[in-house]
Amino acid sequence: MSIEEPPTLTTGALRVQRLPRWYTGRSELIIVAGVLLLAGALTVGTVTMEVPEGAAFPGPTFFPILVTVFLYAVGVALAIDVLRSPKRSHVAEDPTEISDEMLQDLGGIDATSEIRVVSPEAVTVPATSDRGGLDVRTLLIVVAALALFIVALPILGWLISAAALFWVLAWAFGSRRPLLDIGVAVIASSILQLAFGAGLGLPLPAGILEGVLSWIS
Repeated sequence: MSIEEPPTLTTGALRVQRLPRWYTGRSELIIVAGVLLLAGALTVGTVTMEVPEGAAFPGPTFFPILVTVFLYAVGVALAIDVLRSPKRSHVAEDPTEISDEMLQDLGGIDATSEIRVVSPEAVTVPATSDRGGLDVRTLLIVVAALALFIVALPILGWLISAAALFWVLAWAFGSRRPLLDIGVAVIASSILQLAFGAGLGLPLPAGILEGVLSWIS
């Protein structure tokens, strides 16, 4: 009487056939939409701005146009980056592969019938050399950024100078995604300017964007 061997499991048999949706890992498109929405608002404000006759070159719309073009460029570049390289974190529903060697190792458990459970206390964690000391470089960058922010605020206005400050602080603390950081910084500074100007009636300095939008002025 022959005993039939159980079928061998392979990697293909253990693959979860689940195709990710197009928006999986692309939540940063929300930032893209916010940047492009702000650029669109600045476009409308610049086009409808009342320019006094005989205004000297380059005129009051020059700097708003530069800021608007910059925001469009950041939004498009960030959109391309997000669409080309979605940031996906591994979850249980993602396609999972188990190698044939791992299956063979798991099958060897039957030969010893021994499974060891290791408590967390038994796991040794290597000591790190980080003593939590003061990061002088980061501190100097933060202080310099705050000083430049104070100087630039009356000239550039809140929206630009605050966005630049947020971006520099993000870079100083280790972020290395400049396009995303610029988008988040611009949206954050715009929300604060809108909250103070339109919500509380306390307009923040408009700087070179004076007269473009009512909630900026």
